[in-house]
Amino acid sequence: MAAVAAVLCLTSATVALLPASSSALTGAGGETVAEGGHTVRISRTEYGVPHILAQDFDGLGYGYGYAFAQDNLCELADHVVTLRGERSRFFGADGEPGEGEVQGSNLASDTYYGGQARAGTVRQLLAQKAPLGPTAELRRMVEGYAAGYNRYLRDTGVDHLPDPTCNGKPWVRPITALDLWSVVYDVARVTATVPLVPDIGDAQPPTAATDSGSTSGTTTGTTTGTATGTTTRTASGVPSAKAVAPGFGSNGWALGRDATRTGNAMVLANPHLPWAVGYFRFYQVQLTIPGTLDVSGAGLYGTPLVEIGHNSTLAWTHTATDAEHASVYALKLAPGDPTSYVLDGRTVPMERRTVPVTVRDANGTLSTVQRTLYSSHFGPVLSSGWTTTTAYAIRDANAGNLRSMNTWLAMGKAHNLGQLRAAQDTFQGIPWTYTLAADTSGGTYFTDSSAVPHLTDAQLAHCTVPNDEGPTALDGSTSTCAWGSDPDALVPGVYGPSHQPKLSRTDYVANSNNGPQYVNPEAPITGLPGVYDTDPHLDGRAQLGLDMIVQRRDGTDGLGAPGFTEATLRASMLGNRVRSAETGRDDIVALCRAHPGLTATDGTQVDVTRACATLAQWDTRADTTSRGIVLWSTFYDRLLDGGPPDTWRRVPYDPAQPLTTPRGFNGEDPRVQRALADAVQDFAARGLPVDVELGAVQKWAGIPLPGCDSGCFDVVEAGPDSGTGTPTAGAFGSSFLMTVELTPHGPRAHTLLTYGESANPASPHFSDQTRLFSRKQWVTERFTQAEIAAAPRLEVTTLRR
Repeated sequence: MAAVAAVLCLTSATVALLPASSSALTGAGGETVAEGGHTVRISRTEYGVPHILAQDFDGLGYGYGYAFAQDNLCELADHVVTLRGERSRFFGADGEPGEGEVQGSNLASDTYYGGQARAGTVRQLLAQKAPLGPTAELRRMVEGYAAGYNRYLRDTGVDHLPDPTCNGKPWVRPITALDLWSVVYDVARVTATVPLVPDIGDAQPPTAATDSGSTSGTTTGTTTGTATGTTTRTASGVPSAKAVAPGFGSNGWALGRDATRTGNAMVLANPHLPWAVGYFRFYQVQLTIPGTLDVSGAGLYGTPLVEIGHNSTLAWTHTATDAEHASVYALKLAPGDPTSYVLDGRTVPMERRTVPVTVRDANGTLSTVQRTLYSSHFGPVLSSGWTTTTAYAIRDANAGNLRSMNTWLAMGKAHNLGQLRAAQDTFQGIPWTYTLAADTSGGTYFTDSSAVPHLTDAQLAHCTVPNDEGPTALDGSTSTCAWGSDPDALVPGVYGPSHQPKLSRTDYVANSNNGPQYVNPEAPITGLPGVYDTDPHLDGRAQLGLDMIVQRRDGTDGLGAPGFTEATLRASMLGNRVRSAETGRDDIVALCRAHPGLTATDGTQVDVTRACATLAQWDTRADTTSRGIVLWSTFYDRLLDGGPPDTWRRVPYDPAQPLTTPRGFNGEDPRVQRALADAVQDFAARGLPVDVELGAVQKWAGIPLPGCDSGCFDVVEAGPDSGTGTPTAGAFGSSFLMTVELTPHGPRAHTLLTYGESANPASPHFSDQTRLFSRKQWVTERFTQAEIAAAPRLEVTTLRR
């Protein structure tokens, strides 16, 4: 497919980029294009946001792939190396994983992904017809995406790529549609299998020298943090029964006609994901095929669609669900054979797959090592906890899920909540998130349509296997502990739409990663199986979010008359309120006024007088200029590390008051006093004044950041060097922000991509929106073609396929 790019800056002279052999024409907008097939137009508005306009799905994918490659080719190229099982070939067996990926050796990663490729896992899923396999439209779009990406790479050349991260690197190569589908497949499994890739890739049976009390993997209690999640392990080294607690978070609101001043529905999107370079960054885009699709929002790197966004009549967002998406099974091994297990009284040999891995040594010499993967009836076997009597396997509810993009494409085409619900029920591809949505009727909708194991409460009670740290796995020696099925589920082993939590309201639905029960406290969702997280406890952020909605509806939050407008929705989002301080700061001030000298954990006497004055003067906000939030966060984090919170709360948790308890601090509790003394002592050791501004210690690429992770609604975790260095020092938290009002005349939206459109530090779009975020400013979205054409300094790239 011949394609030529032409760029037009509408406020300056036309710049034509044509090879010498091209025959030029003039496009309708005045831009120079080349003769050939269908035209794809990429219009970049403020902050480099691309709006892709095409006549078919092939072209839409082509334009999207080309635009994404302009901004982030290095990131996708690096991830493709991982998915092809080639990190050891290019970076050595012990080299670092790709940025944003699971920590572990390249050899373990290549063993897992190489085994997946040899098994043909993704190819087999692609061979299925829709709804299990991709629709024809999506197949064409992904083929187009790969072609567009490759076109940019071919036009630019590896040696001339603008990002020094991969400029001239041998691992930068053309990609295939299979590579992109492998990205999609990985995204579906990030709450279970993917964080355990090192555990799976390194799994080996115990050697002859290993006795039954030792393991072939980690043996101490630990929590392993990664960019994609946190794997919680017990003292025996085994992942917990819930498998993986994802390192994700989000706030999501859908506000109905009864909650807004205009009567128009609104949606707030505020996902919390890693900022560091990696494929869990968002990319903002608008995708348009006239009369077929017109959707604006953001999608994860390397995925071909908008996953959080809106069209002209419908808007939606997602938050990470607390439901289980996998199960760890304890395998009872056959006597004398640690590679066979007993199931229903029968001895079953583990499946073995030999995986050759090419490894580069320190001298650059390549060699091949043979590795072995082990699998069971339930799924891959883990290194952790593998003894001569027991092994553990992970069963992932998304192991066969390549349906997610079907679901998101159908959602993007939907005109109302009924059609959105039908899209999710038809394709059942949402992997691990809640959905909160609203439409122009003024209604709202919440559901957990994610893939959740079909386990009854009776099974959980009967099948859970205890160990030194409590229950961690299900009994894998009997099929009575296997997952059941629902008749309306597309695939076996998961709950179908008829059993999933759902709620429709005309006031609001809201979630901050709490369970579904209090999505709207006026209509609690109850009676769910335990795998859906039926714990009624709400953390401080969830309580704060519900408070913010109630106070805005009442007009008691200081933002004006009752009811939401889009402006007050934005102000609420970036108000940087801190629940832990609102309910407990005065308790700590009373403590330090009564006890100006406190004893630290090491026995040192600490004068907390200045700290006390700082907290007393603090406005309990986490703005970049706030003085007191850094001290408060340090104190609060140390206190949380000291044990269960209810024992030092002024008001402990009360099941009858889940929205307001627990709260406050008991100033006479020794742990509270030690935590404050330790915090002040820590500041002195680091040479920090206790009244240091938040923006002085929390930055991205040198730009001060608001927010915190100490009860803040606007979650941000960063250090003074985040966004700098090689590899890029990481950050976490608010990533793609969107507020949208669905008016009768079309959507009115504002957005913020907190780290910008490009991961290339040399790009003008690496941190341009970070500056906006620092100043609490938003980007006014351009949605219609007229709004896009009116953008100052609009840049248009026209491609002929």
